[in-house]
Amino acid sequence: MAFSPHPGGKAETRKTPRKKARLHYEHRIALYSLLVALPGIVTSGVFVWLQPWSTGSKSALSFVLLFVWWLLAMALHDHTVRPLQTLANVVAALREEDYSFRARGAVKDDALGELSLEVNALADLLADQRIRVIEATALLRSVVEEIDAPLFAFDPERVLQLVNSAGEKLLQQSRVRLLGRTAEEIGLGECLGAANDALIALPANSPNTRWLVRQSKFREKGVPHTLVVLSDVSRALREEERSAWQRLIRVLGHELNNSLAPIKSIAGSLSSRLAEAELNPEQRQDFERGLAIIEARTASLNRFLQAYRQLAQMPPPAIKRVALLPIVERAAFLETRLAVAIARGPDVTLMVDPDQIEQMLINLVRNAVEAALEPEPTHEPGADLANAAVARRPQVTLNWVVEDQNVVLTVDDNGPGLMNPSNAFVPFYTTKPAGSGIGLALSRQIAEAHGGSIELSNRNGKRGCQVRVALPRAQ
Repeated sequence: MAFSPHPGGKAETRKTPRKKARLHYEHRIALYSLLVALPGIVTSGVFVWLQPWSTGSKSALSFVLLFVWWLLAMALHDHTVRPLQTLANVVAALREEDYSFRARGAVKDDALGELSLEVNALADLLADQRIRVIEATALLRSVVEEIDAPLFAFDPERVLQLVNSAGEKLLQQSRVRLLGRTAEEIGLGECLGAANDALIALPANSPNTRWLVRQSKFREKGVPHTLVVLSDVSRALREEERSAWQRLIRVLGHELNNSLAPIKSIAGSLSSRLAEAELNPEQRQDFERGLAIIEARTASLNRFLQAYRQLAQMPPPAIKRVALLPIVERAAFLETRLAVAIARGPDVTLMVDPDQIEQMLINLVRNAVEAALEPEPTHEPGADLANAAVARRPQVTLNWVVEDQNVVLTVDDNGPGLMNPSNAFVPFYTTKPAGSGIGLALSRQIAEAHGGSIELSNRNGKRGCQVRVALPRAQ
């Protein structure tokens, strides 16, 4: 009952209209079936009871008429309701994404048959679309798995919902452990916070590796998600950096050579004319010493420039099939300051330029030996620094293993390690008093020219450094 104020100030009651009770569709069909045959049954009953038959015969015949009436009504009911129930079951199956059911009696020129045809056509269409979706999903998953770039999908709560094989390899964990964890927990919080096309360095990777972050939005079941794709641009950046260094070296080399050549020539001419000059012995000795210094420094600068020109004028590798072991042995035996141990790996062959690979290994072994022979730092007065390295037993080890399609060579030393490994491959950067700063840069250039890579890091849990060189195997 609802109350509303009367215009005169009194409240009056309004009755809420009630819905009329309606019989269910099946009950109405049953009722209509009975009513359709009711006039014929009544007429037949009246005709029977007007006949001069016995009461028993009239009652029996009346019962038969009523039974036939009931059978015909039920038959009409079943023929009307049963096809609709079948269609309802087919539609329910479609809603549950089960497309195996079809309606019977699907024929043309029939109202119910036309409806069955349309329902079956809808089922065929939905089944075809379902197959297309499954195939497209399978194709998408295959494409995602084959992509070399790490791919991740996060929901609005920054929880990982999708990762491909490259992403598992990057994070060094299986997707079972990764899915359901937040971006911060798996070390990718910076990726979601970074702008599109930003460069980041992931903590889980080498500090020299740079990743280009690309983000896009998509929806799954109406929920917005963020797709993150990482691209390793370290090699491209190094190529640009190397190209810039090479241009700089060429310009500096040209200008310095133009100055060093006449300086050296003039110094030589003055030295040859010095004997003819009338000078006292002290003056002559000063001039000779000065000219000797000029010539020596000019020759040293020339050698310095020639060393850097190797970095700027590295020829392309002359590829041939060679065995790895002889190259490693030659690089190790050329080092005379320390016996380099070779932990022999499997017999493998490479498609490389043997001269360039050997030069690369010579540079790496030389750096490792110099690091291993470096004396221990000490603050004790009068300590014998010359014997410190001997007490530590300097060690350098060469080893190689096969990983997938690559051969990974490692050069380990037990030296003091590196304070800043990220600068190790920068040209001109060196921590050695007499170093040129091109050995590691040249080694990386050689490795990448062969389709490989090189990494330098301090050894985990041990003293010293480790250099890892990955080169493709010969197929």
